[in-house]
Amino acid sequence: MGPEPILSVEAVSKGFAVDGRAVQALQRVSLHACEGEFVTLIGPSGCGKSTLLNLIAGLLEPDEGQIAFRGDGQATRLGRIGYMPQKDLLLPWRRLLDNIVLGPEIQRRDRQAARRQALELLPLFGLEGFQESYPFELSGGMRQRAALLRTLLCEQEVVLLDEPLGALDALTRRTMRDWLLQIWERFRQTMIFVTHDVDEAVLLSDRIYVFTPRPGRIVHTLPIPLPRPRSEAMVAEPTFIACRDEILHALGLGNG
Repeated sequence: MGPEPILSVEAVSKGFAVDGRAVQALQRVSLHACEGEFVTLIGPSGCGKSTLLNLIAGLLEPDEGQIAFRGDGQATRLGRIGYMPQKDLLLPWRRLLDNIVLGPEIQRRDRQAARRQALELLPLFGLEGFQESYPFELSGGMRQRAALLRTLLCEQEVVLLDEPLGALDALTRRTMRDWLLQIWERFRQTMIFVTHDVDEAVLLSDRIYVFTPRPGRIVHTLPIPLPRPRSEAMVAEPTFIACRDEILHALGLGNG
């Protein structure tokens, strides 16, 4: 038997009423993440991936099934799981450093200690010298790095990342995913990551779950056997290419 999952989703379904009609977002989804794993969810737009993250975070509750945190299906998840949505959501009236320490402030932790910790980490996140800048003065990549630092400073054991690189241009995105690998190697928090980019999924992940179109179901699970640490150079390796082709096939995008 493998390690006990820190988070498990068992046969979870969720539907909504939209304009007076029932829409099923998720149907009997089961997955898990162990401590320190990088797990990725991939699938077509509208298949319920963001809904699943909202359920895991405790912002919603499933209609059926169970979500367990450290084996406890009754455990409160809201406030115990870090969540970085698609948009950076930096507050425009706050300077960068004040945005970054917002999470610890809400947690009522020592504000000065949080500021010192944030200042120490700014160089690692490529933000040194910008602590007094407002969000509008920063590039898209810098804003995303600031949002991730804010999320990690909350020091939760599980971090949900909902397409954090999706709005970036291709060159910035490639640089950012290499940087994200380095950050994950440093902090080793359990990550559950949503993307539409197959190469990104294979490069970052320990395991990938492939979703069907709505209602979202898991149609394929793929452990990624690539060694760590990883780098962009791996995209040309036969193992990487085989994993990418398997994911594309599961998505219905492969040849044959």
